[in-house]
Amino acid sequence: MTDRAIRNLAHLRRTASTARVLNLHMVYEDHGFDPDWMASPLFHTSTLNRALIIKHRLRRNELDAFRPRRQVATKIVIPFDSTDLKSGGRYIFVGQQSFERMMRTAFGIERGHPDMATLKLIDALPSLDPFLLREQLRRSGIEPAPCYFSISEHDLTQMLQFVEGEVRPLVTLSLGGGTDPSESIRRLADKILSNTPGDRMEELQQTLQLRPEEYQEGIFCWKGFLYYKWVLAKLTGDVHSVAAAVRTIKPIGIQDRTARDYLDRSRQVLGDRILAVCEDAARTLRIYDDAYAELTLDARPGGFRDFLLRAPRLFTSLGEQLGAVQHVVSFWQFRFGPGAPPVGVEELIDVFMDFETGLAGRTEDSDVYVLVA
Repeated sequence: MTDRAIRNLAHLRRTASTARVLNLHMVYEDHGFDPDWMASPLFHTSTLNRALIIKHRLRRNELDAFRPRRQVATKIVIPFDSTDLKSGGRYIFVGQQSFERMMRTAFGIERGHPDMATLKLIDALPSLDPFLLREQLRRSGIEPAPCYFSISEHDLTQMLQFVEGEVRPLVTLSLGGGTDPSESIRRLADKILSNTPGDRMEELQQTLQLRPEEYQEGIFCWKGFLYYKWVLAKLTGDVHSVAAAVRTIKPIGIQDRTARDYLDRSRQVLGDRILAVCEDAARTLRIYDDAYAELTLDARPGGFRDFLLRAPRLFTSLGEQLGAVQHVVSFWQFRFGPGAPPVGVEELIDVFMDFETGLAGRTEDSDVYVLVA
């Protein structure tokens, strides 16, 4: 374990869950004696239910652990000492070669254990956004205690209002003119967010001529697109302020030439990259907007049908993009918010390396973010 790795794992201990990190260790410390936590755990294996789950961009030397190859994996980090995370930890990647054997050795659980199914559902998501994580688990009948999902009632209300605005053109098209669509809009928005089947959703399936399994997966990804569209709109102001702060932040302490050159380069590169990833995400969302406009404005369902069939792949890419930006914004606000202590040279290099890794494109695999040995 390197000193840099120790510092980063300690930072994760102090950080709440984000789109990239599900901090079950902190959930346990905050809610371990709550009746809901004890009655409805995310994982049934106690050690696993106190681990850190991380969406991790694979380094070059890690790619061969997967068949087929992938760029992002779900990492389970188990601290050696839960009271002192500076002592480090061990990790397992979900789905890596010999995964089942490693899980049997580390946790004593076999292939058919319910925790294995939960891990596979989490691994299938592009990020750990609490809203989408909750919905992914709910689709499979898994409903852990609310403390695992840091979704405020205010955010849920805002999300519902946003979805109501999005589905208004679809409901208006369905009902035609001369009818107040408000109640139908509210019902459809509720159905989309709750994933509850109903006659109006079944009619949409018939209109789009999709098989049930295609339709269910497409609707889930549609929900994801709506969520990410809301997230991007909500992030816009913070993204620009964080990008500006990245370009101007200065650490305390003496900088050698190597550190100074790296920080000078990274300030501009990261500031530009944060904004560029947001624009990439906006372009992906416009694919949805165009297809939805064809359905609701032109009454041509073919484009939206094609979108739903493509949605799972697009959803993964979009989730990785916005998950990385959410991580940058949330960590920056956590570490550099009002009253935060000044940052030293080595810590700032750690933070910049982490951000570069998360914001790297799919063809870039220069991940230098080290968590555990």
